[in-house]
Amino acid sequence: MTARLSAAFGHDRPALIAFVTAGDPTPAATPAILDAIVAGGADVIELGMPFTDPMADGPAIQNANIRSLAAGTRTADILAIARGFRQRHPDVPLVLMGYANPMLRRGSAWFAQAIAEAGVDGVICVDIPPEEDDALGPDLRAHGIAPIRLATPTTDAARLPQVLNGAGGFLYYVSVAGITGLQQAVAGSIEQAVARLKAATDLPVAVGFGIRTPDQAAAVARVADAVVVGSAIVEVVAEHGADAPGPVTAYIRTLAEAVASARHPVNEESGR
Repeated sequence: MTARLSAAFGHDRPALIAFVTAGDPTPAATPAILDAIVAGGADVIELGMPFTDPMADGPAIQNANIRSLAAGTRTADILAIARGFRQRHPDVPLVLMGYANPMLRRGSAWFAQAIAEAGVDGVICVDIPPEEDDALGPDLRAHGIAPIRLATPTTDAARLPQVLNGAGGFLYYVSVAGITGLQQAVAGSIEQAVARLKAATDLPVAVGFGIRTPDQAAAVARVADAVVVGSAIVEVVAEHGADAPGPVTAYIRTLAEAVASARHPVNEESGR
């Protein structure tokens, strides 16, 4: 785990991980949106690499990919966005999320070196299974970048060790068997799943997919090490376009406050 990622999970409260698609609505607009997410109180930024076939994503992020690609976003733009972010926010972890094709187009060694030089801390590659770790994992680890793995409700005890082998940063628990943004798992099932995962690894466990409201974020934060919110943020960007930073900060702040207070409920008598 990189020092920045380690520090993000080193508090007595859960972390908030916020996703946005690079280049949506344009590459030039993305830096201000990322700054707005940080201003709202997010602990980790997950930056999506646009792709033509985002198989794990629902309509909101699919449309963000389309907007980004239509705006001409390329890997060079994503690297420039990451470099600028790292200069402005030296201590905030930055994770790239995407698919194998853009990451491996020029080879895993090139990709790992390029994103390391840009200041990226971790990578989530949706469509490289852990059994094929050698496609990207060794080069990421060689450059100090965490290969962040996904676990799902169908990841059983027999497969979980393979998922965890070589993983770093945090374990991302996909709380529903489906695509982003459309469903939410019940709190009881999340609590059971997180307990099972934490018994198998020392990595922080982050929970995502279907978390949209402060109440939902707080419910997950009571049992998980981190809460991941993506589609709902992307919808704010879709609604406001280049004017999204203000609304994004306001929305992120409601989530951050809910997550921070989830394990420390207000005492009605004292007001604390």
